[in-house]
Amino acid sequence: MTTARTQALRACPPTLHAHVPKPTAADVGDALRLLHREHAAALLAFARWSTADRAAAEDAVQETFVRAWRHLPRLLDDGRPLRPWLRQVLRRVLIDAARAARAHPATSIDALAERGIDGGYDRLLERVQLDQALQRLTPAHREVLVEVYYHDASTEHVAATLGIPAATVRTRLHYARHSLRRLLLESAA
Repeated sequence: MTTARTQALRACPPTLHAHVPKPTAADVGDALRLLHREHAAALLAFARWSTADRAAAEDAVQETFVRAWRHLPRLLDDGRPLRPWLRQVLRRVLIDAARAARAHPATSIDALAERGIDGGYDRLLERVQLDQALQRLTPAHREVLVEVYYHDASTEHVAATLGIPAATVRTRLHYARHSLRRLLLESAA
């Protein structure tokens, strides 16, 4: 099913290439400028329709005209309309760009800078500080804290395992977090 937009992009007056003079070595640039003036808007519309990125669409159109420049004498001697050839080249350029983007996803430098480079030293240091602070807690507080946060156990499960009321587990957990926070702040200072 073709849309009106697609049909408009496919439409090409048969004499469109007749306005482009046969280039000699001196006027190849003029012929390419005329070719660009006549076809660039339609090609850019097609490229914008094919990709959401305006810059990528402009790059694809530019690459299409570079390829046209390489083959300009042969294209002008051919006698057929140029827009279908240009659109086909553009379509292939867009396909190649999409393949390249899938094969080599780009990571911006800003994204790398935000993530930073971490050799794991900071995490190791934090882990050592946390282990030292846990060792300084009372055994009852440490046991409740480890069961709830490291083993992901509910307070009811910890209470049943230790044989104490659930309210006692919640109280010990509160005081264990408070003591741990204080110990970590002391070690950071």
